[in-house]
Amino acid sequence: MPVKVFSLFIVFIGLLYLLLATGGAGESLSARLKKNLRLLTSASLMLFAGIFCIATGRTLFIKLYPVLMNLIFLFTFGSTLFLPPNICFRFACLAQKNLSRSHIARRVEKYCFKVTLIWCVFFVLNGAVAFYTVFSKSDKIWSIYNGGISYALMGVLFSVEFLVRMVVNSKMPKLSYITKFNAKSWPLSKIMCYERKWSDKKYFTWGDFLAASAKMRAFIAEHDSKFGVCEKWILHCEDYWYFLCTFVALLQCKKEVLLTANISPKFITELKLCGATSSDGSKINFLTDQTEVEGKKIEDSLFIPKIFEEAAEPTEAEKLTTPEIISDETKVVLYTSGSTGHPKAVLQRMTEFEADNAFILSKWYEEFASRKLCAVNSQHHIYGFLFTISLPFAAGVPFRRKRIEFPEEFELMDDESYMIIAVPAFLKRTCAELGEKSLSLKNPWIFTSGGAVSPELAVETERVFGFCPLEVYGSTETSGIAYRQQKKNGLVWTPFDNAKIWLDKDDGCLTIISPYIKDPAGFKTGDLAEMHEDGTFLLKGRADSIVKIEEKRISVTEVENRLLQSGLVLDCSVVPMADRRQYLAAAIVLNGEGKAKFAGTEKYLINRYFHDYLLQFFENVVLPKKWRYLEKLPTDVQGKKHKPEIQALFAVPEDSAEKGDSN
Repeated sequence: MPVKVFSLFIVFIGLLYLLLATGGAGESLSARLKKNLRLLTSASLMLFAGIFCIATGRTLFIKLYPVLMNLIFLFTFGSTLFLPPNICFRFACLAQKNLSRSHIARRVEKYCFKVTLIWCVFFVLNGAVAFYTVFSKSDKIWSIYNGGISYALMGVLFSVEFLVRMVVNSKMPKLSYITKFNAKSWPLSKIMCYERKWSDKKYFTWGDFLAASAKMRAFIAEHDSKFGVCEKWILHCEDYWYFLCTFVALLQCKKEVLLTANISPKFITELKLCGATSSDGSKINFLTDQTEVEGKKIEDSLFIPKIFEEAAEPTEAEKLTTPEIISDETKVVLYTSGSTGHPKAVLQRMTEFEADNAFILSKWYEEFASRKLCAVNSQHHIYGFLFTISLPFAAGVPFRRKRIEFPEEFELMDDESYMIIAVPAFLKRTCAELGEKSLSLKNPWIFTSGGAVSPELAVETERVFGFCPLEVYGSTETSGIAYRQQKKNGLVWTPFDNAKIWLDKDDGCLTIISPYIKDPAGFKTGDLAEMHEDGTFLLKGRADSIVKIEEKRISVTEVENRLLQSGLVLDCSVVPMADRRQYLAAAIVLNGEGKAKFAGTEKYLINRYFHDYLLQFFENVVLPKKWRYLEKLPTDVQGKKHKPEIQALFAVPEDSAEKGDSN
């Protein structure tokens, strides 16, 4: 191509770029120019080079144009290597809208970083050759390379990268949600679950899961056939493996699943009689792996281990059959005590659960995928269910069959990298029992929820476990809302990207809209907060923690925080009481320093110490009037304090022999 003809082509492209940079509606010209600065720069350079060549007949500037374009591309691509995300990842996100929020985003970005780097190398080499042709004294050589060979090389690089990308895509990890899996989601030999610790090599595979869920489906169908169709099934199973296989089978059989951690006879009777009856009036079935509760044999239940032991081995066809689970039609009922201490039923769907899992995996997939999972909490609550059942299933992360019940069990877990799903109460108990010892864990990661981790506990957990826990804030009604890691964030919470949060103008409580909340108006929590300009927030206690004592408003949470700040208290709970008058009562667990300080001290003197300490911050009339010193506070398996049980500690009549209470 003659150089002058090429210069006309350059002028045409320059004009086109200029129109693109300055055109458009709805914005001022200055705003458009600022937004399209790079395009405007390219247009200016093209027009200058083309017009100069046509007007003067000198071809140097037009010949240098390919060199200049390589430099521009090198700068454009290269700058994004230092100012992420890199340009190839940006292009990929334009082509696949949800890529940046997917579990493979980090892996794709790493691959795109390498592709961007390769293009930078190409622009360096291509620009160097183009520069050589400028001074080769042959327009033919310049034209052949810059008008043909250069573009051919670019096409070859595009083609090779496309083929490599196809191979890389085929190797990207896939997710297999409970409502989306089929028999071929994982290889039959893939390990899903392990006993005790990973190196014991006692495993349950994907093939075992397909067989076990088929057995439970057959049992449910047979039971319905014999005793009539039952729509709602209560499920309580401490064994994570049995729980998973049974839960999935119930969903496959289109059952409504009632998950409960409380299996006391009275509570189960309430579930069966109060709103938990099938529409056809049939009895509600109760599936469990427990034989007794509160020292009494559990009656009228279906024993899960026996079902699996006595079931006939399914045929190959039955194993490979995976009945459809429609996520929007699933019904899972969880029970939360809320702020009242009385069970509250919350109806959920797998749709919201799996959306929560997808978001967590979009942020921390690599941390889960590189570890084996173990947990201390019950899967009958939303946090436990999400992190110990549905999430590891979706990501194919092997999970420990039984939850860790005793702190010393962590000392066994030194053979592999583990993802630990915990609650603050258990972390506190472990740190207290291990004392000055620290665990020899390999690159652990800890998620915790169900309550706030105190600054003291965050430091102690990092010392003992080797990792500062990542806390997730949420509730049964809202699922995950925000997170923090005190080593990085202090006490400030960062909302999840998909949550919109603000303070209710009437009472200052957090209000949330997120994909996990079915009501489009959002959900108002009972938590008071202080919002920051960047969208982060600081929790200030619960609205129901504000009580009136002698006509004075006082936050029991603030009193608890002050007691913890004394440096002598490991845990505490301040509760409102009322008999002849209203007053506060405090149940305290002393830490090691506190026990040493008050060793041999009479109770009324310990009371007087804390009374005088709190007097620095509060009026005397609102200070606790009764005190109890315990080894630990009454809590459930999630580590949540039971307010009614704590109040019951102070409900006994006072007598003259008890010097510890002051009125």
